Amino acid sequence: MHLGAASMIGATGSNGSNNGVPENFDVLTYTDNDLSEVSSIGYTVHNLVVNDPSIFSSDDIQRIKESFRNNSLIIGQTNGRYGGDLVNPDQRIRDKCINFVKDMCVLTSKLGAPNTYLRPGSINPNGPWLPHPENHTDKVFDRLIDSTKKIISVAENEGVKLSLEGGYVSPIFSAKRTKEFIDAVGSKNLGFNQDPVNFISSIEQAYNTKEFLEDFFTLLGEYTLGAHLKDFKIIDALLLRFEEELLGSGMMDQVYFLKRMNEICPDAHILVEHIPRDKFEPSFHETIKFSNDAGIKWESYQK
Repeated sequence: MHLGAASMIGATGSNGSNNGVPENFDVLTYTDNDLSEVSSIGYTVHNLVVNDPSIFSSDDIQRIKESFRNNSLIIGQTNGRYGGDLVNPDQRIRDKCINFVKDMCVLTSKLGAPNTYLRPGSINPNGPWLPHPENHTDKVFDRLIDSTKKIISVAENEGVKLSLEGGYVSPIFSAKRTKEFIDAVGSKNLGFNQDPVNFISSIEQAYNTKEFLEDFFTLLGEYTLGAHLKDFKIIDALLLRFEEELLGSGMMDQVYFLKRMNEICPDAHILVEHIPRDKFEPSFHETIKFSNDAGIKWESYQK
């Protein structure tokens, strides 16, 4: 496996977390100094956030490839900034989003990236990772299946895999629901991005993360393409509340997570995410502690 960073430089794909980076800071604005900073920590992969896949020229693509290579970094997953409109009830808005992801498939192929991120979205107009009463309904689930089927033919033609992610507040809210979705779309070009923190929804899961994790590995191991790495904590309060936490200070059994990832997907990119830029270095060292305990040796960059 390769250990990498997601949005250490550049905006996050959905502004799902506040990493203090302007929204317009995407892969077209990455500099050699930025990429050098990533590799100097020890990461061997960085993702590519894309604001508009239709504006990339051949020169842009060549420059990106050379910059990553010159700084000993693998081009990681592409993340399009298309919001949550794959489930939008307005067909015109949904079609625009579908076309965006189709363009992401074409760009991902040209960049030689391993996959492009598939965000399930939300009916909530305030953000793609926010709750809504309809998000868990069959109506919204079927709408997402329909959108993905329209995208997947382009992915297949381009030789690109879609990497589905989910979360409890989204239409993809459990390991079982994820498996149902993958089965319904029915394409070998659809896989899964393990990001278990997104799915934590109860006290029982929070205090028994090994059992919680195994559900995802058992049901979705054969579809797993990679993972995002972060952690969480329970806030001391009357009403149940979770927040993301820095690696090394949270509740997830990261040793077990990394050990099982290495077993089911030894070629995976494991990308640390959702933290400010200055926290990526200490998070790297915490991850190395976890991986040492798991008996994992990370792959080095090969030119």
